[in-house]
Amino acid sequence: MARDSRSESTRRRFLEASAAVGVGGLLAGCSGQTDESSTPTETATESPTETQSTPTETAASTPYSVSMEPVGTVEFDAVPETWVPYTADWADMGVALGQSDGLEAIGVKARFGTYLYDELQDVSVDKSALTELWQGSTGKEVFYELDADVHVIDPNFMINRLQWSQSDVDEVRENVAPFFGNTIFSHVYGWHDYRYYSLYEAFEKLAEVFRERERYEAFASYHDEVMADVDARVPSETPDVAVLYPASIPPESFYPYLIGEGTQSKQWRDLQVGDALAKHGVTDAQAGGGTIDYETLLEIDPDAIAVRIQGEITDEYFQKNVVSHLENHDVASQLSAVQNDRVIYGGLTYQGPIIHLFQLERAAQGLYPDAFGGEQLFDRGRVNDIVTGSF
Repeated sequence: MARDSRSESTRRRFLEASAAVGVGGLLAGCSGQTDESSTPTETATESPTETQSTPTETAASTPYSVSMEPVGTVEFDAVPETWVPYTADWADMGVALGQSDGLEAIGVKARFGTYLYDELQDVSVDKSALTELWQGSTGKEVFYELDADVHVIDPNFMINRLQWSQSDVDEVRENVAPFFGNTIFSHVYGWHDYRYYSLYEAFEKLAEVFRERERYEAFASYHDEVMADVDARVPSETPDVAVLYPASIPPESFYPYLIGEGTQSKQWRDLQVGDALAKHGVTDAQAGGGTIDYETLLEIDPDAIAVRIQGEITDEYFQKNVVSHLENHDVASQLSAVQNDRVIYGGLTYQGPIIHLFQLERAAQGLYPDAFGGEQLFDRGRVNDIVTGSF
């Protein structure tokens, strides 16, 4: 959408009150890599865009402010109508808060698990209508074209992962709209020396931005119910898991991902597993670690292997392109996880409150079939009602 002729004070709904943490002073160790290596994935089936439901709180025009590290305090003149996240954890949070109509873009479409919304009756995102921010790089021009009301992005992510300068961030903040976000999916980046937020802490912050406190509280309450059920059913003995991302399909080597405190690992922490890679001193791929081959993996010999692949991955695809390959491989077939049928789909990197529930369910069923197999872990209808404001 081209920039219109609205006055600057009207066009920009927000004023950044104070940048409590200066972005420039937080920089250290920029890797210059993309978040995941490129691997073939299947295309997700999309469904039509759903009309946004009425907010559960009145979108009053009274200014209000929300504080979050590293952006400081941001003052809003009105509730944002259009918004741009980069990573799909934040995108999923916004959808959970009933804001799908205002979602304009995403960093990489394949990493946004919108196909999972198909299991919710009245929730959908037409990913084909979203602008993809990553086109070999991410320039400033697309932010001017989108002209969003708020950028739900950690500005330090733009600098350290996408090679923006501090002046680029300042320019877009001043001329388009503020940044509001924190890089929460991983805790391995050396430049992230400020506060991290858990999934639900970040979700609560975004709920403050959209004035959707009731939806947030409904989600948080239901999440607690699901987790109480999970805690009661997880076996007393839990496996050491290796989370791996294939360098190719079928895989001959993998990028290792440690089960740390980031939101990308929440389902594994929820299921109380050990980290087989961390116990053997393997460096996380997001922190500059290289690939590991089957010989190295055999030395580690994890109890279970979770293979993470972006995009919509069916059981048939996973069995054909990953599991069968490992079973027929001279070295991989010697792994305990392969011999004991404990190679499972590892899910997507980015998860907000909705996608997390789906990934928790699939991981629980894969790791603990006796306790969780054959039934749904959470109520789709209840999640649907929270998102649509029918709770």
